[in-house]
Amino acid sequence: MRVLDYLELSSQLDRAGIGTAHDQQVEALTRARDAGADVEVFTSPWPDGDPTEGIARGLRGDGFLVDVDVVHLNLIGPASVALARHAKRTDTPLVLHCHVTSEDFRESFRGSNTIAPALRRYLRWFYSQADLVLTPSEYTKQRLEGYPVDAPIRAMSNGIDHGSVEGHEQFRKSYRERFDLDGVVMFAVGSVFERKGLTDFCEVANRTDHDFAWFGTVDDGPQASPTVKQWTQHPPENVTFTGWVDDKPGAFGAGDVFFFPTKEENQGIVVLEAMACGKPCVLRDIPVFREYFEDGHDCLLCDSRAEFVEALDRLATDADLRERLGANARETAAEHSLDRVGQELVATYEELLS
Repeated sequence: MRVLDYLELSSQLDRAGIGTAHDQQVEALTRARDAGADVEVFTSPWPDGDPTEGIARGLRGDGFLVDVDVVHLNLIGPASVALARHAKRTDTPLVLHCHVTSEDFRESFRGSNTIAPALRRYLRWFYSQADLVLTPSEYTKQRLEGYPVDAPIRAMSNGIDHGSVEGHEQFRKSYRERFDLDGVVMFAVGSVFERKGLTDFCEVANRTDHDFAWFGTVDDGPQASPTVKQWTQHPPENVTFTGWVDDKPGAFGAGDVFFFPTKEENQGIVVLEAMACGKPCVLRDIPVFREYFEDGHDCLLCDSRAEFVEALDRLATDADLRERLGANARETAAEHSLDRVGQELVATYEELLS
């Protein structure tokens, strides 16, 4: 079984959650193959990954695109539209993976809220082409059903690549010294924008004496929102925006409590990464987190800035609570192994082919 698992603009998205999700899919399928599954994965639509070679092959009559049994697309742009049409013309099963919704597009960059309603209409059309739409959660599945998307939809965890954060402990001293962090450090990881809870992150920091650090890309171009520019250029004294860091484990090694007041997620791979490192997590109480996590067991879920402050202060002074939540979080992350994801993907492809 030959599968094209394609991410349009992959080089530009290598620091984004979509890039991480796609990398994990490929790794999961590779593990499934190594475990004996009949699956071969291609990440480029061009034979040998070379468009020039693809054109030359096409002119020779050998076909412009790689010959596969299943097409699995992870983005919504023009290249993905063209490949979706190719799959329909050739009667090849088409899987569209929903990493983008109108809801999680909001508050991402300047003008995103204005574009979101039109994006919803486009996504309804795009995802409706699929033989199967995969979503990272039941929550996102319900969102698409409400558009409504006219295609079968199935929820499947993105999983977590434990190897991507392995050895985070060894970075603790160097990263804390590099960014002048001390005490019980509250931290976030990922690109900095308002939908991720930027204002709440900073306002909560203003109400405490703890060190806060946000490890991730800060967009300062014309597309950056005024809110991002205001907070990152004039942060509270106890907040550090590190910018992009090359060693992702370093971020998880430096921090003690993962603080993620995001307003909208389709799953939140970064939460699973923090949990895989045994970090206690303080999260906003939103439906997708209720689906995967349990308040008081592997995280603390909060509704307001006052609750965030109380939870962070409590964790700062209660090492036993940090340890208990962190240990349970590791167990939760283990349930989202890539071995399991690979098995589910292979079974999905086989079902479509049958």
